[in-house]
Amino acid sequence: MLLTITTTHRPATDLGYLLVKHPDRVHEFRVSTGPAYVCYPEAGPQRCTAALLLDIDPLALRSRGKDRPDEFTLGRFVNDRPYAASSLLSAAIAQVFRSALRGSSPERPDLAATPIPLELRLPALRCGARASGASATNQADAAAFFEPLGWTVTATEIPLDGDLPDLGPSNYVDLTLTGTLRLADALNQVYVLLPVLDDAKHYWVAPDEVDKLLRAGTGWLAGHPERALIARRYLAHRRALADVALARLAETEADTVDPGPATEEDAELPAAVRKEPLALQRRTAVKAALEASGSARVLDLGCGGGALLAELAGDPRYTEVVGVDVSTSALAMAARRLRLDRLPERQKSRITLLQSALTYRDDRLRGYDAAVLMEVIEHVDEARLPALADAVFGHAHPATVIVTTPNVEYNANYAGLAGMRHHDHRFEWDRAAFTRWAAAIAAEHGYTVEITGIGDADPVLGAPTQLAVFTGGGGVA
Repeated sequence: MLLTITTTHRPATDLGYLLVKHPDRVHEFRVSTGPAYVCYPEAGPQRCTAALLLDIDPLALRSRGKDRPDEFTLGRFVNDRPYAASSLLSAAIAQVFRSALRGSSPERPDLAATPIPLELRLPALRCGARASGASATNQADAAAFFEPLGWTVTATEIPLDGDLPDLGPSNYVDLTLTGTLRLADALNQVYVLLPVLDDAKHYWVAPDEVDKLLRAGTGWLAGHPERALIARRYLAHRRALADVALARLAETEADTVDPGPATEEDAELPAAVRKEPLALQRRTAVKAALEASGSARVLDLGCGGGALLAELAGDPRYTEVVGVDVSTSALAMAARRLRLDRLPERQKSRITLLQSALTYRDDRLRGYDAAVLMEVIEHVDEARLPALADAVFGHAHPATVIVTTPNVEYNANYAGLAGMRHHDHRFEWDRAAFTRWAAAIAAEHGYTVEITGIGDADPVLGAPTQLAVFTGGGGVA
């Protein structure tokens, strides 16, 4: 199977620096399913093409005992796996172009961070299933996944043997992608979408595949209209893993919505400042509030995949960090992110993961200095919020409670956003509604509350995220 990468960037031979493969050599690699080669069919200053050729060994496939597209015995030996691009080629990309996938180029770091004109071709690609909303053609299937990423897609169906008309339409296309992207982004997109289009993987999908998906999908997957389908197929339709992946993507989903043209003032800021994700700004604000409270024993309620937990666990000021979530899959993913199985016992003893529903009283959550509800309350039915308030502010009653939630007024700044920011949100409050709720909770449970915003504030609509810090609870022992 074959992948070619072509650029007309001047000088085009800089492609060799980006791939960390010299154009004057043939590079050979040994992957688990056979040898892989990288060579340059053309290498000139105006146009350069690199080719990755994977020579699949059918016996190696058979010995692995995993790639069995058909139930009958002959199908284990006679199939399209050595020829049609699939997860086998993705695995080779990951091994052969490891530095390019990371966007690392010691000789041309600026170029590695720059979009360049690219043409990627996969002469034989199996499109085994349809993307949601796509017409019943493999060309539309490929376009549904790649066009939202900025590619111009040319997918030509590869005809089957004309002497056997009963075989029906072909599932194979000759795919060409043309666009201007960072090479790292292009390779990561192909790495993910090859097994998605094929709707199959040649190896067992374990929980660490979620980390691989999110790492390769950085910067593009959260905003993809087919992200749910991509997650399901990439994770071999293992629903629990797909749910965890989508929940972690939701942490940055609102940040991928186009907020419209930047203001003149914003345009003068460094790019790193302008583009700091809102999810990161939220965690920074929450950690600042925790630090100001002097808390040492902290609950992260509705911790999800553990983004905040990981940062708290790395800070020695916190002597005990407890992550709480109703989802066992989310807790398993948090454990992986925290690397609990590898931590020294002294560090591991500071971290606890608990399964619990926040709308029920739980004695295990009593006696802590602080509790965080970061982007949690909007996932609870409004009718259940009094139960959450009783369980957290009343029964657990930590000295400090920190709550963040979206400001629905700010949604007007997100061009193309229809409805709420996430499909699982039960509601999104304006600033007046959040203020009324927070004031009522404080009065009922003996807290004082201060409300501020997180993110770049609109002079009329306020900040994208609302932050309430409740203090004075007392931390019942």
